[in-house]
Amino acid sequence: MSEDAAPAGEKLQKVLARAGLGSRREMERAIEAGRVTVNGEVAGLGERVTDDDRVEFDGKRVAGGDENRLRVILYNKPIGEICSRHDPEGRPTVYDRLPRLGSGRWISVGRLDFNTSGLLLFTNSGELANKLMHPSSVIDREYLVRIQGQVDDEMKKRLVKGVQLEDGEARFTDIVESGGEGSNRWFYCVVMEGRNREVRRLWESQGVRVSRLKRVRYGSVFIPSHVRVGQWIEMEPKEIDDLCITAGLPKLGQRPLTQAEKENLQRQRRKLRKAPTSAPVRAPLKPTAGSSVPGKTATPAKGAAVKKSPGRSGPNKGGASGKSGGVRNTNGRSRPGPGSRK
Repeated sequence: MSEDAAPAGEKLQKVLARAGLGSRREMERAIEAGRVTVNGEVAGLGERVTDDDRVEFDGKRVAGGDENRLRVILYNKPIGEICSRHDPEGRPTVYDRLPRLGSGRWISVGRLDFNTSGLLLFTNSGELANKLMHPSSVIDREYLVRIQGQVDDEMKKRLVKGVQLEDGEARFTDIVESGGEGSNRWFYCVVMEGRNREVRRLWESQGVRVSRLKRVRYGSVFIPSHVRVGQWIEMEPKEIDDLCITAGLPKLGQRPLTQAEKENLQRQRRKLRKAPTSAPVRAPLKPTAGSSVPGKTATPAKGAAVKKSPGRSGPNKGGASGKSGGVRNTNGRSRPGPGSRK
């Protein structure tokens, strides 16, 4: 073999991270601790493995290439569920409704607190989850919030400029009013971090109360109109590739879906579309730089409505086509309010 030929296989820590067992750094520490074996022998850091190798983590076999497909699901979280796997108080968790994995585990991309609803992403790839959550990826999160109290332009300017919280300065990159009357009004707001209860704390720092909070976008991912509260939908490989690009990762080159997997995805989408709609669904603002004029809701044609994003926040007058579930150009018309139905 030529000295310039690429070494066979992939690094062990990358394979373990992709299996959903943790981040690469965590897997490196596990290898150094002797918790990983390859073909019955304790593995060494930097070791490479192929699909023919038998890899075990804490005595349990790690799925090979055909079984270990990168998966991402979008979940529309209801109020009243926690983001922990187990709760000592016996409250329902977001993991209760998720599909079972043959190997590995679902990893939550960020968290939503007990009283917050909306978009949550889950993946079986520790590497992808960590990149999507890391501040260096500069991925914006958009929320629909109902505020009780008086909100004026000066307050919005302070919140966009930045206010001091107990864990440092925080700010919204955009705030757009979206209906309501008097001291009970709705706003869309965007943050670039995933700090604990950051949106609530920002508003409450101004002496107003958050009575409802829902995440409607994470980076370039929207909640599709047919995925209701308490339901999940699985992303297709093309959508996952776009999400990897948003996270600053190369396309992970996973194998194509089998015919059975394609049929399962199509069956799930048909089931979601046929179910009766019990509540209105609001689409988020388009994640591109531009003006602060909200757009009109567009119905996504596919599942998770992933659209490539330059990683900058803020709504835009210009629109994506309805196929991607983005926001269409409405020529200055106002955005539907939170209580409107499609």
